[in-house]
Amino acid sequence: MDRDLDKFDWRILNAVQNNGRLALADLSDQVGLSKTPCQIRLKRLEEEGFITGYHARLNMRKIRKNYVVFIQIKLEATSRRHLEQFNKAVKKMDAIQSCHMMAGGFDYLLKVRCRNMEEYREILTDSINNLPGVYQTTTFPVMEEVKRMAGVDMTERI
Repeated sequence: MDRDLDKFDWRILNAVQNNGRLALADLSDQVGLSKTPCQIRLKRLEEEGFITGYHARLNMRKIRKNYVVFIQIKLEATSRRHLEQFNKAVKKMDAIQSCHMMAGGFDYLLKVRCRNMEEYREILTDSINNLPGVYQTTTFPVMEEVKRMAGVDMTERI
């Protein structure tokens, strides 16, 4: 079981989720700790798995990955074996940005980023439709990304 975090831990998490390149001196100023305790806490948060990595937020238009589609997937069957096979195959596909198992009228929701509709069609026909157990797909192209957050709101914790 994970330990309870105090307000300083939450402040550290909030600061690094907003800027993973924050210098230790700036981080310690932001959270209200001196450098050494701040560094110890940061290292512990990493070791305990609260921080799993540091990432840059890329401009999707500039790297030509600004076409987004969501795909609902229905599987032929949802036995443990079918789900595990599907999950394993999805994790190997770089074109799939996120995959969520859902409750309700379909089994999975995928998010795919690519250059354009032509590239998406290739991904769909050559890869997604060939994933284990796929029975039906429904595609929802995104017209405009209105909001994209890198982290989560921690206002109540800090």
